[in-house]
Amino acid sequence: MDSYALKKAGIALLCAGLLGGGVLPAFADDFQTLESSSPQQVVEGMSGKMVRGVANVATGWLEFPMQIYLTFKNDGVAKGLTLGPLKGVGMTLIRTVTGAAETTTFFLAYPGFYDPYFEPEFAWEEE
Repeated sequence: MDSYALKKAGIALLCAGLLGGGVLPAFADDFQTLESSSPQQVVEGMSGKMVRGVANVATGWLEFPMQIYLTFKNDGVAKGLTLGPLKGVGMTLIRTVTGAAETTTFFLAYPGFYDPYFEPEFAWEEE
């Protein structure tokens, strides 16, 4: 390698280091693990997952009218009356089963750090 190529490689590594050094600390606080969290954060994550699970089991049926409304609003009357109820039944089952899974596995830091299995977290929230 000649000196010009070495200088270019050195400058590229320096720039990558400077950029990476500024970016990585910005994301360091977003990612939590059990080892890097305080006991209060772990209990807060567990209780949040438990409450979310119980709420989704109890209110999973709200997905039925919500999906009819959203399909009606976004895709029109015909799809709202035909596709909306089908989406509502499917999402009601998914929301209720997911709520039951979150309730029974509230003590596990999965997925992520007690993150919800899917968005939105609750049936009454729009995507």
